[in-house]
Amino acid sequence: MDDSQRLTVFEGDRIAFSGPADEAGRWVRAALQSDPGRIFLALDDADGRVVDVDLREESAQPARGRGRPKLGVSAREVTLLPRHWDWLAAQPGGASVTLRRLVEEARRSDAQAAHAVREAAYRAMTTLAGDRPGYEEAVRALYAGEAERFRELTGAWPPDIRDFVRRVAPAG
Repeated sequence: MDDSQRLTVFEGDRIAFSGPADEAGRWVRAALQSDPGRIFLALDDADGRVVDVDLREESAQPARGRGRPKLGVSAREVTLLPRHWDWLAAQPGGASVTLRRLVEEARRSDAQAAHAVREAAYRAMTTLAGDRPGYEEAVRALYAGEAERFRELTGAWPPDIRDFVRRVAPAG
């Protein structure tokens, strides 16, 4: 898990823990040791996805491999045409620097960012409130950019669910 990843852990309708992923793992592990029957649901604060919490003890975690773990670097294959490689090689800093710059520029695109935030809110809403009154209308308001209507429709939801969804939603 990314060192900067933040999770919100729900137990039923209530937030049981919110914080860094590694701390979430320790917290859930301790809670389950005291009461193994508890059921938790962890969501990534950044994208609203349900995530698995790492319950392993610190000493049981495998040693990090080679590379630059503090930067979160992961090697993956990229397939480009020869003309693309030629262009990348001619750029200042080389292919890696240029690709990282292009990816960051694309991530900053307003339309793309707004879409990603709406999708994160939708995922969180579906997971936490898919069976709540006003859910479908709240989804419509989210995608229509109707912030006041969205707040109105989510108002009757349990406070922790309502507040989490509003925090993830754009202008919610």
